[in-house]
Amino acid sequence: MPAVTADTLTLPRLPELPQELTAWRPVRRTVTATHSVEGEGFAVRRPFPGLDLPAADPFLLLDHLGATEYAPGEAKGAPWHPHRGFETVTYVIDGAWQHADSTGGGGVIADGQTQWMTAGAGVLHSELPTEELVAKGGLFHGVQLWVNLPRSHKWTPPRYQDIGADDVGLVSSVDGGALVRVIAGELDGHAGPGVTWTPITYLHATVSPGARLDLPWPEDFTAMVYVLSGRGTVGAEAKPLEEGQLAVLGHGSAVTLRAADTQPLASKNGWEVLVLGGRPINEPVARYGPFVMNTRAEIIQAVEDYQAGRLATVQPRQVPHLGATDERI
Repeated sequence: MPAVTADTLTLPRLPELPQELTAWRPVRRTVTATHSVEGEGFAVRRPFPGLDLPAADPFLLLDHLGATEYAPGEAKGAPWHPHRGFETVTYVIDGAWQHADSTGGGGVIADGQTQWMTAGAGVLHSELPTEELVAKGGLFHGVQLWVNLPRSHKWTPPRYQDIGADDVGLVSSVDGGALVRVIAGELDGHAGPGVTWTPITYLHATVSPGARLDLPWPEDFTAMVYVLSGRGTVGAEAKPLEEGQLAVLGHGSAVTLRAADTQPLASKNGWEVLVLGGRPINEPVARYGPFVMNTRAEIIQAVEDYQAGRLATVQPRQVPHLGATDERI
């Protein structure tokens, strides 16, 4: 897993939290990701939205892509499609992906890089495997997170952020047994590079076998833990959590995790988890495929704008006109 690594002994340390006096967030429920096929035919695991967890305010969707070893010609992507009303955050852990959008943003994201696209008032974009990955095959592992925008920012102009692997904030657990990458938001004063409209914190942690990771967490934020690979426990009650599972946490001021003493061979470096949360928007959500607004009327307007070619501010010549039924969910 070539996402950015570092010697934890050289990094700033998170504070030691008193076990008896800290309000540890309990595990309210666990969700196992469902399997889905998207775009031209690539498989994803999706813990939300779904029947077990229809909403995760302020987040809309979490897709786990891979880890998959593609044979030559197997890798698929999502050609040109529209979005309005939210942000897509694509974090590539292994392999490489090609992004392009109607604002002119884009490029190849690989090995620990993140592309953060604010669709806002409207954007067209494509997400495809690189020519090399298609031709030669290889490993790909990544995550896409959809972050909702509040009503006041639904119509903000689209924006693209290219976040390099070396840009993420790095911090260590109190004993050096875990490496935490801060992609967006803040963790105990350590800020990530992602600029957000909606207040969130988005982390990727590698927890060494048997090690514990304690995270101070804003009390007005939601909190969730998703396992990319390996196994461990979450919460003071030590709820087991393994690859493809999500824990939804209750109220409190801190999150505690512990990696299992032994890990699967694919997780020899440790337990790989995402920790994410944010301040709930608490607004009505109307969604139809690639559009997320507040009302049904706004969804109808988005479809009509797309059909009429008004959705994106700038449409590159290579962008085909797609029918209103084309969706990326």
